[in-house]
Amino acid sequence: MSPRRNRIKSAADSGAAEPAAPLGGSLRRTESYQGDEWVVQTVAGTAGRFYRCPGCDQEIPPGVGHVVAWPQYGAGVDDRRHWHRACWGARERRASNLQRGRGAPRY
Repeated sequence: MSPRRNRIKSAADSGAAEPAAPLGGSLRRTESYQGDEWVVQTVAGTAGRFYRCPGCDQEIPPGVGHVVAWPQYGAGVDDRRHWHRACWGARERRASNLQRGRGAPRY
């Protein structure tokens, strides 16, 4: 007896036609931050580049999913910032961009 094959039904076989969402449509949203409206998009991080997160000042290595945010009425590409997902979620709870070394006291 041969093993059973599980086949994925195509849209034509199911009979129900679902409308296709545009690429990135569900991943792009608008949020408020610092009194402005920001467009926020989740990306997979497949672009082979390092980015610097403005929330923690650490690098985001290639292949790590993260968030790209820019002001809704900004200048475009120059205003985009790449954030870790956790840093973007904690942006309101963080202190100002305080830069300190590893051995520096936290006061």
